[in-house]
Amino acid sequence: MALYVGLISGTSMDAIDAALVEIGEPGILLKHFIETPYPASLHARLERLVQEGSATLTEIGSVHTEIGLAFADATMRLLAAAHTSAASITAIGSHGQTVVHSVESTPAFTLQLGNPSVIARQTGIVTVADFRAKDVAAGGQGAPLVPGFHERMFRNEHRDLAVVNIGGISNATLLSRKPVEPLIGFDCGPGNTLMDLWVRRHLGVALDVGGRWAASGKPDAGLLQSLLSDPYFLREPPKSTGRELFNMAWLDARLDALPYRLPAEDVQATLARFTAEAITSSIERHLPECSEILICGGGVHNAELMRLLSKAGGTGCLVRSTGDVGMPADAVEACTFAWLAERRLRRQPGNVSSVTGAEAPVILGGIYDPD
Repeated sequence: MALYVGLISGTSMDAIDAALVEIGEPGILLKHFIETPYPASLHARLERLVQEGSATLTEIGSVHTEIGLAFADATMRLLAAAHTSAASITAIGSHGQTVVHSVESTPAFTLQLGNPSVIARQTGIVTVADFRAKDVAAGGQGAPLVPGFHERMFRNEHRDLAVVNIGGISNATLLSRKPVEPLIGFDCGPGNTLMDLWVRRHLGVALDVGGRWAASGKPDAGLLQSLLSDPYFLREPPKSTGRELFNMAWLDARLDALPYRLPAEDVQATLARFTAEAITSSIERHLPECSEILICGGGVHNAELMRLLSKAGGTGCLVRSTGDVGMPADAVEACTFAWLAERRLRRQPGNVSSVTGAEAPVILGGIYDPD
């Protein structure tokens, strides 16, 4: 057994998730997990960079280093909380912070910031990073990368189930009870990102805690139909997306096209319904015998969203947290990158080509030594 650290900040850009994971022949065991919010000034810079979609080279370089320092700090906080020394860690798997994911462009590319040399040097631990680029170089979407880990942790030979991560963007892994089936996984569409942006605009808070504001409103059928009509939802997997598509400009255009105005809380209610419908309709389409949906990521804390998922999931489709089956919902993504780091050191492929569309399974990530 060996100890690894997994680090990620998702598209919501609210905090750095850090997991201490033990990996070996008996299996994968989460030892400790913490969330470390970004410093307010860095969070503001990131939001501005992503929303504006452009920055100077100096700004990009500065943020790249700042994120690296923040990830290193999150690692040391994790180890202190777990009473574990840096010397006992085999490697860090750092996803970094996605600032642009443009795999439909020519040439395709994806960019995650968070200087791994800084992380390695600050912590004294070998760091594996830049996981998505090799898959894109092999003709893949570079996302999602979690399905391989989902399969390793959650596949059940007795029933079809889906594992759905709801961060800023939601992604689903469809696990057939027949292991001979090719693994299917894809980004469903928005997770929390539009709800977070809308509540920030109107209430000045970071998120709709528990989905209570959404629950106070009434979903609007016209707006819901407009949101679900985006061509992205008709595309077949492999597919991935991000805030490059699903952002405030995208939402504002659809609101402006309505012949009426909606109360802000009704828009929030519709966005919650939209997220739920985008997830469950894609599962029903590609895994019609699905009997269980396991939710991980920040969306699991949105009670209204979980209620809508249960309602939209159909009779007999159980919706619950991955925590109910032994893996805390907030920790799954960070654990994934610890696992991917372990696979990189063993020179094992980290992508699932049937999921990403890559030409073949490839070894993901570069290795950065602290010395």
